[in-house]
Amino acid sequence: MGEIEQRPTPGSRLGAPENSGISTLEHGQKPPPTPSGKLMSVRIQMLDDTQEAFEVPQRAPGRALLDAVCSRLNLVEGDYFGLEFPDHKKITVWLDLLKPIVKQIRRPKHVVVKFVVKFFPPDHTQLQEELTRYLFALQVKQDLAQGRLTCSDTSAALLISHIVQSEIGDFDEASDREHLAKNKYIPQQDALEDKIVEFHHNHIGQTPAESDFQLLEIARRLEMYGIRLHPAKDREGTKINLAVANTGILVFQGFTKINAFNWAKVRKLSFKRKRFLIKLRPDVNSSYQDTLEFLMASRDFCKSFWKICVEHHAFFRLFEEPKPKPKPVLFSRGSSFRFSGRTQKQVLDYVKEGGHKKVQFERKHSKIHSIGSLATQPTEPNSEVPKQAQQSASLTFGEGAASPGGQSCQPGRDPTASAEERGPQRNPTPQRSPAGSTKADGAGRAETEEEEEVVTDRTQQSRPRPPQPSTGSLTGSPHLSELSINSQGGATNTILSPNLSPDAKQASPLVSPLLNDQVGPRTDDEDDGRRKRFPTDKAYFIAKEVSTTERTYLKDLEVITSWFQSTVSKEDSMPETLKSLIFPNFEPLHKFHTNFLKEIEQRLALWEGRSNAHIRGDYQRIGDVMLKNIQGMKQLAAHLWKHSEALEALETGIRGSRRLESLCRDFELQKVCYLSLNTFLLRPLHRLMHYKQVLERLCKHHPPSHADFRDCRAALAEITEMVAQLHGTMIKMENFQKLHELKKDLIGVDNLVIPGREFIRLGSLSKLSGKGLQQRMFFLFNDVLLYTSRGLTASNQFKVHGQLPLYGMTMEESEDEWGVPHCLTLRGQRQSIVVAASSRSEMEKWVEDIQMAIDLAEKSSGPAPEFLASSPPDSKSPEEAAGDQESEDDLSASRTSLERQAPHRGNTMVHVCWHRNTSVSMVDFSVAVENQLSGNLLRKFKNSNGWQKLWVVFTNFCLFFYKSHQDSHPLASLPLLGYSLTIPSESEDIHKDYVFKLHFKSHVYYFRAESEYTFERWMEVIRSATSSASRAHVLSHKESHVY
Repeated sequence: MGEIEQRPTPGSRLGAPENSGISTLEHGQKPPPTPSGKLMSVRIQMLDDTQEAFEVPQRAPGRALLDAVCSRLNLVEGDYFGLEFPDHKKITVWLDLLKPIVKQIRRPKHVVVKFVVKFFPPDHTQLQEELTRYLFALQVKQDLAQGRLTCSDTSAALLISHIVQSEIGDFDEASDREHLAKNKYIPQQDALEDKIVEFHHNHIGQTPAESDFQLLEIARRLEMYGIRLHPAKDREGTKINLAVANTGILVFQGFTKINAFNWAKVRKLSFKRKRFLIKLRPDVNSSYQDTLEFLMASRDFCKSFWKICVEHHAFFRLFEEPKPKPKPVLFSRGSSFRFSGRTQKQVLDYVKEGGHKKVQFERKHSKIHSIGSLATQPTEPNSEVPKQAQQSASLTFGEGAASPGGQSCQPGRDPTASAEERGPQRNPTPQRSPAGSTKADGAGRAETEEEEEVVTDRTQQSRPRPPQPSTGSLTGSPHLSELSINSQGGATNTILSPNLSPDAKQASPLVSPLLNDQVGPRTDDEDDGRRKRFPTDKAYFIAKEVSTTERTYLKDLEVITSWFQSTVSKEDSMPETLKSLIFPNFEPLHKFHTNFLKEIEQRLALWEGRSNAHIRGDYQRIGDVMLKNIQGMKQLAAHLWKHSEALEALETGIRGSRRLESLCRDFELQKVCYLSLNTFLLRPLHRLMHYKQVLERLCKHHPPSHADFRDCRAALAEITEMVAQLHGTMIKMENFQKLHELKKDLIGVDNLVIPGREFIRLGSLSKLSGKGLQQRMFFLFNDVLLYTSRGLTASNQFKVHGQLPLYGMTMEESEDEWGVPHCLTLRGQRQSIVVAASSRSEMEKWVEDIQMAIDLAEKSSGPAPEFLASSPPDSKSPEEAAGDQESEDDLSASRTSLERQAPHRGNTMVHVCWHRNTSVSMVDFSVAVENQLSGNLLRKFKNSNGWQKLWVVFTNFCLFFYKSHQDSHPLASLPLLGYSLTIPSESEDIHKDYVFKLHFKSHVYYFRAESEYTFERWMEVIRSATSSASRAHVLSHKESHVY
């Protein structure tokens, strides 16, 4: 075997100092070398189930054995891994890297030490080496087989299909079934065999490296990914399980997560005998500190779990390895245990800087060979570790460094703007100090009655650090906040409750400030070098738009079929008749469009030449796929007809049941429900219009002689017929949905939703009173005009102050009379008011819509019914209105109070208009329904250097940002009302193609598209949100739409 000390170790490659335990040497002295002498043989079981023997000196620390294993594997990112073994009490423990091996493994001949993944990062794209991702994939495969990684049958089948693809290559049914008969990847695999084969068919052309990547992409979303359960009891004696992850400490009941304690919430971890204690940071609303206590089976179990918690906190949250605790002069109190090794930040920095060589490796189970090649490096001649000659494609998603977490919005700012809008002004990103200068303030040490960990994050260190320009960030960034529509709380300060969602685990819970810093801001040359080369045909990008928007549509369907259905199933508050009306009419659509998306993506893969089919010309079209599936959609028309009935029945049920109303309101608070619930019920009707628009563009692009023209035209005829049949229902339901959505934003309204009432416009105007101009929110319908103000309510609603029936109303401009710019006088039969718009264009919009509404009211049968429960007539003139219902001081107090509370419904369209001092009409909403888009964009801030890649969805006048299209909920949102859309000027020094600029006051963002077509499409749809549509245009587009 040879002396392992003579081999280069991952530690030395990473620049780690030799570590022989907790040093008590004076500064400047070197620790003694690793002890030589008698060797002991240790058997290591690798992740591919092979066993290898390693000989190490008996007195060597555990670090020597781990380094030997990593060296044998040529593994650079070895810090994610660890060695576990059963101790003399048969408790599985991790090998302590600082203690001598002989003191830990008493009888090495009878013990098999397992080499396994110890630290599971929140995002697999942080694993830079293909070998590391391969070993992680083996760990997932092992956890599936052992029943640790529990998941649904569909997820299990999908995971196994990627494993099969990496092991035997492209789909062949006979080979698949033979391989599955010989290999059992999961208990009860036989029942899933057909589904596995079906999924495997979709992976044609996928390399083993890509299969590993996709496997980890799916696995990381599962609640039990990387989870090792530790049995315990709470104070009431209830049996639970504790676990530790990159985000913090988790509490499970069975396999269901019921609570989570984020590292940012944890002040101290300790244990005393069998009691495991978590001391939380004091809550902002209370003066006491809460300490949670859990009882474990024994002191040894408790100490083992405490140790792994200490290590997880240090690895994911600290900049560098905590310094050893000085040796006490007389006697010690507590444990001297600390984390030893590189933190994740240090590993990412090293790999990013390229301080290593790529190595070859083979895959033990794989029967196929990849095409790529790697720079070679000598490997151990006797190594049985899989070796393969392939370099993975650049699959890393992160395009920029992440910014610090947990920055909360300051009160008094525009709460409708996500925190990303306030980015450049304040960005105190902690930086790594020069070596030896960073202090962890005791992190990783033990100091209490017996043994405990003081949890001190690198984000909380008091040493001032220079700010770092951010290139975009993820959860918790000051640039890219948590989604603020339903909740404005920061992710890092949240304790998850059991009823948050079916899968409360965040798609990428990056609680560490620099966890996504592995790639760093790219230079322009690097970025251009890594950009994918796409086909240049415009038809390809039109087809790709179908694929990207279909992904978003499927996610929207899952809000109903998966998330909402799961929530409803846990509560007995929805009648069975309503359940049978909603879910059976959405599930067939979800199944159909899942297959539709697969067909589109397979065609795009052939079009791009990614498949091993090598036949391209015949596949550079999309019309045949569209025609086939649109004809299939016609078979689902019966379900589409039921959606309007389902929407009406749901709103009726909510009106008649407080429990159902509460359930739906709580569901809308979940991050996955990023729009109002009833909007998702109309998504299938909206999607038909999107298909029609895409096919119109394809028919316009292709000449009649093109091979795809006939199919595109036939598909267009089919979808046009479907849209025409459902058109009247769609218009009626859009108005119905909007009235119910507005009803949630208003208080003091008895009968907003009545037959015949149609919404026209909402927006902010200033109302003239004895105290001057006061901001009010106006709502215009076809029979009445309401005016409201922000009320002092926990739900952030608008309180109705008065109503003006449109029947008999007159309107005149009165700038000269009152000396107020953009001023109008509205004279009703019982009341007159004077209002002022923010600009001439705003005033013209209101004049046009109010005049049209007055004309419609005159043609109706008579005055509208009363809105308010008790609304005394208010005939005060502006001069007499000194005693108006709410003063400007009241409004100011209201605004401050509400911003502190960050309540529900704080970022709806009504609130956006209030804060941006603008308005939006039903015509604009109708145009927005048609102009929906999704896809990858590169984003850059005004003061940053690099571009960050994000999955962006445009809908409902808002950009929603995701880390990838597979994430279940957005990380942040940017409402676009009030923003200007332009092209960067020469002086802005943006020397890139296909870049557009969004700016509002001091907030500036640059977005970069992948092609001229996608650039033009993003400009088109965003322009529809930043500038009001022409009423004539929309009315001609929707012939039957009358107000």
